[in-house]
Amino acid sequence: MNEQELKERTKRFALRVIALVDALPKTTAGRAIGNQLVRSGTSVGANYRAACRGRSKAEFAAKIGTVAEEADESAFWMELIMEAGVALYAGLTSTDLAHIVHPHPTLSEALAEANLDALGRAIHL
Repeated sequence: MNEQELKERTKRFALRVIALVDALPKTTAGRAIGNQLVRSGTSVGANYRAACRGRSKAEFAAKIGTVAEEADESAFWMELIMEAGVALYAGLTSTDLAHIVHPHPTLSEALAEANLDALGRAIHL
């Protein structure tokens, strides 16, 4: 996967997160979790773009680390949505949630590999 493809993928992830948050119930929990998820989920793509503008491999590696942290935080909020029953209240099934956020597991793997590549330790590139 090249830089442009990953930029597009992280943007699609952000759009899917926004759709998920819009579908959450307007309860205290739905709003609180939704606010956190929309911040971390949209931050993945924004920070990836910033990483691509890094002036050195070290700067890229540092910034891509932030991207991985935001992706992991997004996963946490999505887990809470499912485990707290917020998704069920909104009429979403685990299949719906998986469809909305499908890029996440492979996105995290791609970001980790990009970080390893910047450090000269890529496994799959």
